[in-house]
Amino acid sequence: MKILIVTDAAPPQVNGVVRTLTQLQTECAELGHQVDFITPGDCFTLPNPLYPEVRLSLFAAKNIRDYLDREQPDAVHIATEGPLGCAARRVCIKENLAFTTSYHTNFPTYFYQKMRVPRALSYKVIRWFHNASAGVMVATEAVKQELRDFNITNLMDWTRGVDTSLFRPTGEKIMELKGPVYIHVGRVSLEKNINEFLDLDLDGTKVVIGGGPDLENLKKKYPDAIFTGPKFGEELVQYYNLGDVFVFPSRFDTFGLVLLEALACGVPVAAYPVNGPIDVIGDSGAGVLDHDLRKAVEGALKISPDFCREYASSFSWQNCAQQFLDNLVLIGDTRKAA
Repeated sequence: MKILIVTDAAPPQVNGVVRTLTQLQTECAELGHQVDFITPGDCFTLPNPLYPEVRLSLFAAKNIRDYLDREQPDAVHIATEGPLGCAARRVCIKENLAFTTSYHTNFPTYFYQKMRVPRALSYKVIRWFHNASAGVMVATEAVKQELRDFNITNLMDWTRGVDTSLFRPTGEKIMELKGPVYIHVGRVSLEKNINEFLDLDLDGTKVVIGGGPDLENLKKKYPDAIFTGPKFGEELVQYYNLGDVFVFPSRFDTFGLVLLEALACGVPVAAYPVNGPIDVIGDSGAGVLDHDLRKAVEGALKISPDFCREYASSFSWQNCAQQFLDNLVLIGDTRKAA
């Protein structure tokens, strides 16, 4: 099967969407399928005024049409609701091609919490975008239910995975720190609520691993915390292994791949009981979810690293890829719109 994925999220961006799509391409290739991408790198772009490192694609419709005419893919998947995703949606509808989409970020809750944009208004846009698709792939049951509540249809399961051969306990510390050590890995930006982690009154050391637009501001505001910048591959694994607890203060993620990476390294999770942590951690015992984040951290310190590792091993990227492919088979030939 030849699959086109159109996405506004692509390297050099570092986030869960990029990691998921990159791993998906690798796994699909091993299963005998070809995945091609159209990304901002293929288009004329301008920097996002809020996040300059994120490029906004303009005039992308011609590139998309040219690819479709030339390559005749068996399936088209639109991964994001940005300018490039909207262009692909418009082209597919005009060309009478069925397509699938995926829902990665809880924008309605984020816009309400930060700017008081009514969730009903944001969901109207989300509904407009996704209900035109033949299927909307969603990572968790909680997110599916929320989308159903706002009349978004054609929902399909699409789980996530973790590479347990890479993310693992190493038994080594990359640096000596006063314990307990509380870590956070991810994009350092406003919507991740990292300040709520850094504001906690905890004995020990706080470490933030990642880059983003809020990094310099947080460095100045929290001089006692350690900010490493972005880390990748084996070096990232070493930083995960610093942690006694992985603190995840986000309220807006739909899944949170970093949760699985931390657990695979034997680091228990402390988080709010919101979408993402509820589905990844739930009542598994691999972490503690509490509206009082400090209580969650204190409870997570008591969890066995071995148990966390064992729990993470139940998630695989191969299953993720197979579920994605099965969804495309259910949709059928995208050259014939539903």
